[in-house]
Amino acid sequence: MGRDFSYIARNCERAVVTAYRDLRAHGTPDMPAFQACTTLYRIHHPEASISEARRLVAEWVDHHVTRESQDPTPGCDCG
Repeated sequence: MGRDFSYIARNCERAVVTAYRDLRAHGTPDMPAFQACTTLYRIHHPEASISEARRLVAEWVDHHVTRESQDPTPGCDCG
């Protein structure tokens, strides 16, 4: 919580990363936080398969949370 993710260009990516960090900060275990964020991604992209949503959420969490990188990430085509 309290981190500024404004450098993340995609709204869905920013929402996922922010939600994951907030859920974890409030004591939610990793897997339920990941599942909630997968659901959140699919709200932004209902056309996405569950597999695609899981892959992107895992990549974004790894990139932004685990590695704490601010570099751009691969992902969906939305802006």
